[in-house]
Amino acid sequence: MNLDQRINAFVKLGNFLSQFTSEGIQKKDNIEHNDLFFDVFNSQIKLAQEHNGWFTKNNILFTLENWSKSLENKNLTEWLLKYNFNNVNSQKVAIVMAGNIPLVGFHDFLSVLISGHEVLVKQSSNDKHLLPILAKYLEHVEPGFKGKITFTEGKLENFDAVIATGSDNTARYFEYYFKNKPSVIRKNRNSVAILTGKETEEQLKALSEDIFRYYGLGCRNVSKLYVPKEYNFEAFFKAMYHWNPIINENKYANNYDYNKAVYLMSEFDMLENGFLMIKEDTSFSSPIATVFYEYYENQDELKKLIDTNAENIQCVVADGFSKEEVPFGKTQHPQLHDYADGVDTIEFLLKI
Repeated sequence: MNLDQRINAFVKLGNFLSQFTSEGIQKKDNIEHNDLFFDVFNSQIKLAQEHNGWFTKNNILFTLENWSKSLENKNLTEWLLKYNFNNVNSQKVAIVMAGNIPLVGFHDFLSVLISGHEVLVKQSSNDKHLLPILAKYLEHVEPGFKGKITFTEGKLENFDAVIATGSDNTARYFEYYFKNKPSVIRKNRNSVAILTGKETEEQLKALSEDIFRYYGLGCRNVSKLYVPKEYNFEAFFKAMYHWNPIINENKYANNYDYNKAVYLMSEFDMLENGFLMIKEDTSFSSPIATVFYEYYENQDELKKLIDTNAENIQCVVADGFSKEEVPFGKTQHPQLHDYADGVDTIEFLLKI
């Protein structure tokens, strides 16, 4: 396969995924192999929901719709334009995937295959139903992928490089276990938002998407706010309110009740509105249904603090704070070139 063939296969996969959107599931005409895959994939979506209570139909379809848009020919071509794929020596690349949000490892999967390598996938048990069907679809639209995609539930063996994502604890294990292989090892990261008090109602409402999408379980979810001294949270809470139905979902409600009880028994100061708590805390990783906040004196000092803690931060949501900032409401709409932890996966894959 050449690069154009690989791109074309993923474009067809994007077309297939275009049938699954936040608006609903609608079978289309002229989708290759639809008779073979549409009903099967629909069943796998239901299985994924039953297996993992955090994977609601809404969140799964949100993910699939985003990937459908990303896999358009224009987006794939523009993403890959700056790389040279002429001298790729095909290797077997293992991917150890996380399972915190649906298809969280798909970008690595795409990157390995689009670069001309073989992939050996070890999925999380929390997210094991969707990707194997998409891999089969790729093999049907482009037979050149047959034999280049392997899934394993056992020990990783016979591979040349690895991309592994996990917690800070598992990352230490990964670093030891894979020390003799070219590797990209990802640890815990969270995202932060910087507020000035001058945000519009629309910006704060958009921020709610960054906070609540996927229940806050993703590394691109905002779990920490930086606010100026004397910041009034009234406008913030008002903008969050349209997410209040989230408290009717059992897993979220259980976490809310538990964390609220812990804070009350520990006599921590916190503010809450019946479905979200905010607590002053210097940590980046907040529990479900909680957002931490911290006051800042001035933006120059805050920039130094952000730079010092860059290894803990995935996205900085702001308006006019830095060149790398993400606009309000856009953390869960990454572009193909928005690499996790800022590590260029394609560049890594072209050097192995």
